[in-house]
Amino acid sequence: MSSRRPTTEAPAVSEELFAPVAEQVELCYQTFGDPDAEPLLLVMGLSGPMTWWDEAFCEQLASAGFYAVRYDNRDTGRSSRYRSSVRGDQLVRAFLTGRADAPYSMSDLAGDAVALLDHLGIDSAHVVGVSMGGMIAQTVALEHPSRVRSLTSISSTTGRRTVGWQHPSLLPRLIAPRKAGRDAYVQSSLAMWSLIGSAGFPSDPDSLRTRARDTFDRGISASGVVRQMLAILTQPDRTARLRSLRMPALVIHGTADKMVHVSGGRSTAAAIPGAELLLIDGMGHDLPAKLFDTFVDAIARTADRAGG
Repeated sequence: MSSRRPTTEAPAVSEELFAPVAEQVELCYQTFGDPDAEPLLLVMGLSGPMTWWDEAFCEQLASAGFYAVRYDNRDTGRSSRYRSSVRGDQLVRAFLTGRADAPYSMSDLAGDAVALLDHLGIDSAHVVGVSMGGMIAQTVALEHPSRVRSLTSISSTTGRRTVGWQHPSLLPRLIAPRKAGRDAYVQSSLAMWSLIGSAGFPSDPDSLRTRARDTFDRGISASGVVRQMLAILTQPDRTARLRSLRMPALVIHGTADKMVHVSGGRSTAAAIPGAELLLIDGMGHDLPAKLFDTFVDAIARTADRAGG
């Protein structure tokens, strides 16, 4: 069993720190809780900075006995930006065929996560990823299995193109030209979350507006989003390889997810031996505060299945 020890003490929270993880790649990260507690790495999705892992959620994880680490993926937030551009034909080819030259791959993003663990002196951790972060977490488990104590994949998919599709109603919003500026970003963000958020667990509009402003202020890279999107579109189908995993695994998915259809979660859980599938009615493609207790309890029981 894991050595997780819940605590009632207020968790220690670090400043935002930086870790060199690859040539010309530095990640911004932050930690919550006791460094001697069970390490847990939080991996965010497409275009999302680490602050999309709500601070209250991270503190709950720390209170549950974890040393929680959140970080900005490359090309988001305060982490390093790539300079290479993606041509429109590259993106179209990747969308149609799954093949194109990409500045970096899902394996590279997984390598960043492992290098961050190295920087922190953590041999292995419980790895939790949402959306693209779930794809990264799955890739870490496949390519670096000794580094993963347990795996939690949220609102994600296997990379198989016939599952986890996007709802057609999202296409106009996804391909619409982006207006520059903070106010335009906030309005665009609110419009997107109104489409993909959890109708059964609605978020407070003022909180969404504040998060959008904070996200813009920490750093937005439109070209970075495209580069991450290309890594998603060119990722391999992991289904067969997921059957080789032997660590405890949890798959969480909302039945109302329009960004990644629930078939992505079902397929992920079906592929991983012994994985628990937690489907939540009314949950979309976000992490509602009303579900924090549910998420933390599920992650904790999955961690407790791991050897200490």
